Amino acid sequence: MMRKAVDVVLLPDEAMTDRAIEANTELVRKFGRNIVLNKEKCLPHISLAMGCIDEKDIAAVKNILEEIASTSTLEDLKVAGIHTATNSVGEKVTAFEVKRTKKLQSLHEEVMEKLSPYLTYNITTDMIYGDEEVAETTLFWIKNYREKSSFVNFSPHITIGYGEIKKGPFPIKFSPSKLALCHLGNHCTCREILASVKI
Repeated sequence: MMRKAVDVVLLPDEAMTDRAIEANTELVRKFGRNIVLNKEKCLPHISLAMGCIDEKDIAAVKNILEEIASTSTLEDLKVAGIHTATNSVGEKVTAFEVKRTKKLQSLHEEVMEKLSPYLTYNITTDMIYGDEEVAETTLFWIKNYREKSSFVNFSPHITIGYGEIKKGPFPIKFSPSKLALCHLGNHCTCREILASVKI
C-alpha cells in the first residue's frame, strides 16, 4: 500500500498568501531556491498535523476534516512578527509567527487527536512528493512532529524560506480560507492538495 507524507494545514486568504510569496521572492533572490513559494505547487500554509498516511485513508481523513470545519469557530488570525530559527543542520529558516490563540490551539489538538489512528511517523524518502534528493531535515521534522511540534509545543507559523529578512509592520490580520490535507515535498513544503474544505 502506497503511503504519503502529509501535512494537515490552514491555507491563508489571498492577501496573506501574496505577502508570504512576496517575502519568499526576496529570500530566493538572496539565499537560493530551496523553497520557492507559489499558489500551485508550493503553498504558504500553517501546519496543524504532520505524518504519513495510507493512500486508501485519504477519503476518511477528508470526512474528518469536513466534520472539524463544520463545527470550527476559528476567527481571523494575526501574524505577530517574523522569526528566524536555525534548523538541525545549521541553516537559517525564516517564518511569519502566527499568534497562538485558544481557538487555533484547540483546532490543532482536535486535528491531531482525530487523525491519530491514521498518522504514523516511520517516514521514508519515497513518501515525499517529487523525485529530488530529500534533505535530512525534512525527514527529521516529519518523524519528530508529534513529539517536538505538537500540543504544548505547537508553534503556528507560515514558513517563508531559507535565509533571513526583516519584514513589517506587524501585526498583520488575515483569515484562514481552507483546511487542507497536502502531500509534503522536500523542506516540508505543501506540494499537492489531496483534500480540502472551506473553514
